[in-house]
Amino acid sequence: MEKKIRDEIENIILKDRIMTDLHELYSYSYDASFGEYLPEIVIQPKNAKEISELIKLANKYLIPVYPRGSATSLSGGSLPVKGGMVLDLTKLEKKLEIDKENLIAIVSPSVITAEVHKKAKEAGLFYPPDPSSSHVSTIGGNLLENSSGPKGLKYGTTKEYVIGLEVVTPAGDIIRTGGRTVKNVTGYDLTRLIVGSEGTLGIVTEVILRLIPKPQSVKTLVATFDKLVDSGQAITKILSSGILPSAMELMDNGCIRSVENYRPSNLPVNAEAMVIIEVDGHPLAVEEEIHKCEIICYKQGATDVKVAKDERERQEIWTARKMVSPAITQMGPTKISEDATVPRSKIPEMMKRLNQIKEKYQLNLVVFGHAGDGNLHPNIITDKRNVEEMKRVEKAVGEIFEAAISLGGTLSGEHGIGTLKAPYMEMELGEVGLLMMRKIKEAWDPNNIMNPGKIFPDRGQTKVVLT
Repeated sequence: MEKKIRDEIENIILKDRIMTDLHELYSYSYDASFGEYLPEIVIQPKNAKEISELIKLANKYLIPVYPRGSATSLSGGSLPVKGGMVLDLTKLEKKLEIDKENLIAIVSPSVITAEVHKKAKEAGLFYPPDPSSSHVSTIGGNLLENSSGPKGLKYGTTKEYVIGLEVVTPAGDIIRTGGRTVKNVTGYDLTRLIVGSEGTLGIVTEVILRLIPKPQSVKTLVATFDKLVDSGQAITKILSSGILPSAMELMDNGCIRSVENYRPSNLPVNAEAMVIIEVDGHPLAVEEEIHKCEIICYKQGATDVKVAKDERERQEIWTARKMVSPAITQMGPTKISEDATVPRSKIPEMMKRLNQIKEKYQLNLVVFGHAGDGNLHPNIITDKRNVEEMKRVEKAVGEIFEAAISLGGTLSGEHGIGTLKAPYMEMELGEVGLLMMRKIKEAWDPNNIMNPGKIFPDRGQTKVVLT
């Protein structure tokens, strides 16, 4: 980076929050997805004013800007694919205020999501979005990727809980969208537009979250199945019976074995599938519904159903589920994580397609996910140093996306598009649909400095490239 530009940056940010040494830049060249890209400079702003000045400078010199939280993105959301400037937002001044009377939280994007859960619980309230990475991911990252986790089935995704934002626009202006009221229909819904925009339309510097009363009672069960198709049928039957669980999670045999090898949890290693079902609400209703779920699972072929007797057992069940991602990482040096989503009724068919893809390309592919809302997470464990195998992985990933869309599904349920899924956007949205999104991006960010290289494919790009 030119000395002139560096000097102007140092007029905005203290030197001890600027990094240009090669070993420091490498620390910001990757995230939890696939790929490594080296930035030219890393800056740690502390407030919206500093970010605003940096964005204005970036426009002046046409420097790409990449906002970054805890870098837990599984789609390449924070990768600096065009070099430029990485803004490390973990150093933003921390704010986490719970307004119990109005059932809201005012939060800085640098706050870890689990901390929001903790503070809300202490106030007798509940923040439902709970991605597996919530103990390390920031609320800002969750918001911009619209992450949700298991509770999305009953409570919806992150966008349902973001009611107001402070945002630094791609021009460097500081604006506010939405507010502290749950009802707000004044003009276009800019809040919803920014949530899930993956950092391409601005940098969030404050969030107003809607909270809800904490459920009075919670019950969790684990059902074991010898046939994967039976687990899919059980899920469908429960949902059509009038019960709306707060979560329904699916783990295939590969995931079960991986978790058991990683951290022994007494899981059924010979089962083809395991389903976790949780219901919450009034104590009497919860007792009735969990019992009904147990009966349905047995009727659909479950070999065993266990209901957690207390909070300790319930937490053990969820700990095993949250161990899936780190556990399968131990299976190989490279993990390609996807989250193709299909209508619930198509889960058995999607699982069949995934198995066919696995056999066709002879890959180590395991599946888990939020079965209640059709959000599956196919993971391919491979070694990026094996060029021949990576070519097969590229083809397999493309076929996974094609299968999801052909079944009426979508490219992403919660990981976002980032770099990995961009080539397939037109397949789902159509030429005109993608064009309308490009027009929004161009109107907000005419210089294309905000997280360029994400969501939209390069001209002529038709497939993902992992090699």
